[in-house]
Amino acid sequence: MKPRIILAGGSGFIGQSLSPFLVSKNYEVVVLTRDKSDHHGSIREAHWDGKTLGEWTQFVNGARGLVNLTGRSINTRHTPEHRREIVDSRVDSVRILGEAIPRCVQPPKVFVQLAGVGIYGDKGERICDETTAPGDDFVSEVCKKWEAAFDSVDSPNTRKVLLRLGVVLGRTGGFLHVLSRLTRWFLGGQIGNGRQYISWIHIADLSRMILQAIDQEQLTGVFNATAPNPVTNAELMHELRHALHRPWSPPVPEFAARTGSWLMGTEASLALVSQRCVPKRFLEKNFEFEFPNLREALANIYPNQ
Repeated sequence: MKPRIILAGGSGFIGQSLSPFLVSKNYEVVVLTRDKSDHHGSIREAHWDGKTLGEWTQFVNGARGLVNLTGRSINTRHTPEHRREIVDSRVDSVRILGEAIPRCVQPPKVFVQLAGVGIYGDKGERICDETTAPGDDFVSEVCKKWEAAFDSVDSPNTRKVLLRLGVVLGRTGGFLHVLSRLTRWFLGGQIGNGRQYISWIHIADLSRMILQAIDQEQLTGVFNATAPNPVTNAELMHELRHALHRPWSPPVPEFAARTGSWLMGTEASLALVSQRCVPKRFLEKNFEFEFPNLREALANIYPNQ
């Protein structure tokens, strides 16, 4: 019988890549989702609403691991209503999974929670590892509440691992999906002064990090889930233009970025803060990155441009 992994909120961008990857490693995968997804074949689905107990808890019992990917996207205008939804979607899902674990006759061996490097706030050129103090902006406050909910989960028989994600790069969704469209339209210039740092991770390396968190019993606590070589916004846009064969795009002044973000229904601050994070603890555990550098990562994502 294959060991079972539960992916809460696994129907999104990350889950669509993680699920088949785990299946290829001989795991049974059950996705907890509000709506039907595009998963096929050996990947099972169970309905949940992210905040109440239900029949989905039967799959948690006896599972090898529980991975929580749930959270409303922060890539939206941060109105009071959206802010509340952003916080509640994260805190509620952690809380209810935390309630399900002690109800199990056989609790899952490990609970892997995805969070974000946004907890560090705007740190300029300072290098952030897992010991760096949190920031004080809205995204930082969201992340602090998110992590506090995870810390409060009482699971003495379940190992806990928290992964602070950088910007996840993949072709089918997320941050890069938006930037690549703009770049193809020759709107892929640097934003503002371009010196703000972006901590990124190829989705394949993220999947391997999650697998390592599941499989390696010595892993516990907080890890930065980022590539070892963060880049500035100017460097990111230069490499993306290179990958998509767009030799030049005009820079985007900060005021234009703020106007454009409003028109696109998002927040300019998401593109203007600087987070220069390194995966110190994964490097100490000798994690081998398949894509440590941005150019190779983008070449893999856009191989035939």
